[in-house]
Amino acid sequence: MMKKRAVFLDRDGTINKDVGYPSSFSMIEIFPYSFEAIRKINEAGLFAVIVTNQSGIGRGLIVEKDLHDIHQKLRATFAKHNAHFDAVYYCPHYRLSSIPQYRKNCQCRKPNPGMGLQAAADLNIDMNNSYMVGDKVEDILFGRNIQVNPILLLTGFGQKALPKLKKKGIVPAYVATNLLDAVNWILQQEKKMP
Repeated sequence: MMKKRAVFLDRDGTINKDVGYPSSFSMIEIFPYSFEAIRKINEAGLFAVIVTNQSGIGRGLIVEKDLHDIHQKLRATFAKHNAHFDAVYYCPHYRLSSIPQYRKNCQCRKPNPGMGLQAAADLNIDMNNSYMVGDKVEDILFGRNIQVNPILLLTGFGQKALPKLKKKGIVPAYVATNLLDAVNWILQQEKKMP
């Protein structure tokens, strides 16, 4: 089976506004251009994969059932706009959690590569020619750790992340104004692919 390329996507600050720790879908405010962006990823034949740190679970601010509900409704909302996510991965851990099952230094919390490696195994992803889109330093480091092209968005925490990355000497593959700009850049790169 041929490996497919993927666009890994952070959730908060990338697809929707970062409102801290949303505990219900009513708190999720999707950026209006996100629908077109995800649809373009779908139409290009790339996987759209959400990878999100959800330490709110480990912090006791939201339970996993509610997170599943948020993601189910997120998917349903995108479906109404003829767009879909191929998979959603999240890390519920928080190393200072008072809930034992979530208290650990895990491999799945970005920038650790766990969620990306799991997705690569589940979906047979061609990592060398895939992308990571996000607004935080962790997203760019995660992209580097799983060896995909990291793209920094200036939405969410992006404006704060840029100088931090510069200080570390880390240059994203592209700096995008928002998710749609990032996807348009990705599609330009795809045209250059053999």
